Amino acid sequence: MQLNDLLEVLNSGRTITGDSPLHEVMHRTSQEALRITGELNGGYHEPARVRELLAELIGAPVDETVTVFPPFASDFGKNITLGKRVFINSGCRFQDQAGVTIGDDCLIGHNAVFATLNHDIDPLHRADMHPGPITLGNNVWLGANVTVLPGVTIGEDAVVGAASVVTKDVPPGMIVVGSPARIVRAVDEA
Repeated sequence: MQLNDLLEVLNSGRTITGDSPLHEVMHRTSQEALRITGELNGGYHEPARVRELLAELIGAPVDETVTVFPPFASDFGKNITLGKRVFINSGCRFQDQAGVTIGDDCLIGHNAVFATLNHDIDPLHRADMHPGPITLGNNVWLGANVTVLPGVTIGEDAVVGAASVVTKDVPPGMIVVGSPARIVRAVDEA
């Protein structure tokens, strides 16, 4: 089993069993992500070098308009897609096995968490993982300490208030707050 086999299964939403060869590939890939993020977070780097390390982490070019303030954590790395003019503030954590897609012009606040895997509820299968991708449309703003759970899509122009836990999709142009996050009004009403 190789990374491409794992990505195919993850991106199709199929369960990864805890004792499978795919689970082993996930752990091998995680070691590479830990090495790269260790270098990224080990000292100061010019913005261009930060983008180079991000490109190595995700396995794809990173636009020169992307800004990340370390520390930044990813325990997989190979399933992150970043748009243009994205800003990711310090302390963010990406569990991106099932895919984290961030559109253009997004602002991600301090300590945001993107969690794309759920473990099985059944104790006998607790090591099994159920993937659910996270997608942010263009021009989304996540406040500090936001957690986005598996399978969530946040529509373009939406705002997620600080410390919110996003458990379900957010329609475009809405402001959500709380745990679980709930709609409080439209952006154009603010």
